[in-house]
Amino acid sequence: MKSMLNVLKEQIAHFYLVRRLSTYDVKSKNQNNYLGIVWEVLTPVISIMIYWFVFGTLRQRAPIEMNGMEVPFFYWLFIGFIVWTFFYQASIEASKSIYTRLKMLSKMNFPLSVIPNIPIFSKFYTHIIMLVLAFIVFQIAGYYVSFYFVQLFYYIFATYVLIYSFALITSTLSTLIRDVHLLLNSLLRMALYLSGVLWPLSMLSDFPTLMIIMKLNPLVYLIEGYRASFFGTEWFFIENWEYTIYYWVLMFVMLLIGSVLHMKFRRNFIDYL
Repeated sequence: MKSMLNVLKEQIAHFYLVRRLSTYDVKSKNQNNYLGIVWEVLTPVISIMIYWFVFGTLRQRAPIEMNGMEVPFFYWLFIGFIVWTFFYQASIEASKSIYTRLKMLSKMNFPLSVIPNIPIFSKFYTHIIMLVLAFIVFQIAGYYVSFYFVQLFYYIFATYVLIYSFALITSTLSTLIRDVHLLLNSLLRMALYLSGVLWPLSMLSDFPTLMIIMKLNPLVYLIEGYRASFFGTEWFFIENWEYTIYYWVLMFVMLLIGSVLHMKFRRNFIDYL
């Protein structure tokens, strides 16, 4: 518990540093491109169009039912993919954030626990832009903002907590064992098909046990919450309060494990140069 509190205090104390370095990270990665940071948004949009073409057009996917409301597959996919892109890109970048910066870190004096937060925050900017884009698209499509949209801020925070908790574990393990990053990349790509992004979990209604197992994935909770916010179908985190409790208990456990691992091994990170 002490390790977790120390990690959280370090994030608060060095928030300004994280924000500045994340801004620099975004600019430096795109400084040699003609379109610059536009690629940060263009890349996920192209991916969404490809998946929509394959799963929505070629396979003629019917509208998805959400709490008694039928929604077009494209918009349903759009929101799920925005959440998935943020989680995937931020998790991959954060998992290698420490060992790729070890030489620089050996010459600087600030807590290593803030390092995974830098790439996460840089991807957070893109996430916000994508949400604004989705907001505009939904208004044009006739899915106007309802009071349910307020809960989106809760899900944005919950998503950030998941990514950082996960990154604290993977960045530590990836520094100790470099193969972890490669394995993580493969597992997360596979998880795209297991998180309710491309197909609704309601298709498993005849297999209730399997559906319960699928819902243990915290991404399912977040994706369904984002969709409920944009389509205005329900107060998802209230009406599914058992699921909400499960999610935050899991976040507490993940953050605790990540903090303990990080504090235990970070003094030895420099030995892995």
